[in-house]
Amino acid sequence: MFISQAHAARATSLWGLVLAAGDGRRLQDFIRQTRGADLPKQFVSFTGELSMLEQTYRRAERLIRPEQILTIVGKHHLQHNEVKRQLAGRDTGTIIVQPQNKETGPGVLLPLLHLYKRDPQAIVAMFPSDHFILQEERFMEHVALAARAVAHDSAQIVMLAMEPNGPEVEYGYIMPRPAGGQVALWGTLQAASFIEKPHRQLAQELVTAGGLWNTMIMVFKVRTVLEMMRRLCPVTFSHFLDIFDAIGTPREAKSVELLYEKLEPLNFSKDFLEKVSQTIPTAVAVLPVLGVYWSDWGSPERLVQILERLEQPGVKQRSREPAERQNPAGQPNYSVWQPELL
Repeated sequence: MFISQAHAARATSLWGLVLAAGDGRRLQDFIRQTRGADLPKQFVSFTGELSMLEQTYRRAERLIRPEQILTIVGKHHLQHNEVKRQLAGRDTGTIIVQPQNKETGPGVLLPLLHLYKRDPQAIVAMFPSDHFILQEERFMEHVALAARAVAHDSAQIVMLAMEPNGPEVEYGYIMPRPAGGQVALWGTLQAASFIEKPHRQLAQELVTAGGLWNTMIMVFKVRTVLEMMRRLCPVTFSHFLDIFDAIGTPREAKSVELLYEKLEPLNFSKDFLEKVSQTIPTAVAVLPVLGVYWSDWGSPERLVQILERLEQPGVKQRSREPAERQNPAGQPNYSVWQPELL
C-alpha cells in the first residue's frame, strides 16, 4: 500500500491548501475592461487593496500558521509580475507549481502529495481562492469546527455548505441525508447527493427541500483522501505515485512536467467526490455554515451584483484587521484551532 503505516507521527496542527491554479476565463474580459489588467481573477483586487488570493490567505491565517499553508498555482501565472509579487512573501516551499491546468483533480492531488511527505497525519482545510466571504471570523470558526469533527473521525471528509438565499443556478448543491432524529456531535449531516448547476425550477426545488450551496471548502485528513483517490481514481493516482519520490528533490520539476504531458483531466468534484458519496455513503459529511454571507465570483454579473450591494448603506464590510491578530504580547493569535483539546 502506498500510504505506509511507517509514518505514524501524530499531527499537532492544521494545514491549509489554497487552490489558485485556475484561469477564471469567464471573468477575463471583464477584468481587462474594468481593471486594465490581464490577470486571473484570484490575483485581482475587487474590494480594496488585497487581491482575492491575499484575502484567502488573510482568512486562512486566522486559524492556520502561514508556514503551514500550501498554494497550488499554474506555471503560466508566474509570467505576471503582480502574481510573483503576491507570492513573494510566502514561506519557502509552500508554493506548488503545476505546468498545465488538467482540471481540479491533479490541482488537488499534487499539493496533497507534497503535504503528505511533510506531515502524513495532517488534517487539511482546502480553500478555493476566488470566494468572497463577509463574516470571515465567523466562517473560520466553522472551519475550526470541521477540523475538530475530522480529528474525531478521520475517515470522513467534512464539506462546508451555505444556506441558500435563493435558487441560484450557477452554484453546485449538496443534499444532506435526513438525520433521522439523530444529532451529530459537530452539527454535521451526511451528504446524500451532489447536483451541479441546476436549472431554475430544480434549484428552487432543492432550496425548498433543504439543499445547501456547495462551497468546495472542505476539511479532511490527507491520508484519508489519498487512500480514497488510490481506490476510486486508480489511473490518475498511479501516475502521481510514479513521481512521489521526486517530490521535494531537484528532479521534481522535470518529473511533474513529464507527468502532466500524459495526464488526462480529472474533476475533483465530479470524478472524485461524487464517487466517494456513491461508494462510501458515510464518508462525506456536510457542515451547514450559519450567519455568513458567501459568494463564488464566477461570473461578471454576480461580481457586479455583490460589489453594488457592498456600496449600500448599512452593509458592513468584512474586517480590515490583519490575519495575524495580535495578542497583548504582540504575538500572532492562532488559538481557534486547539488540537490538544480534542
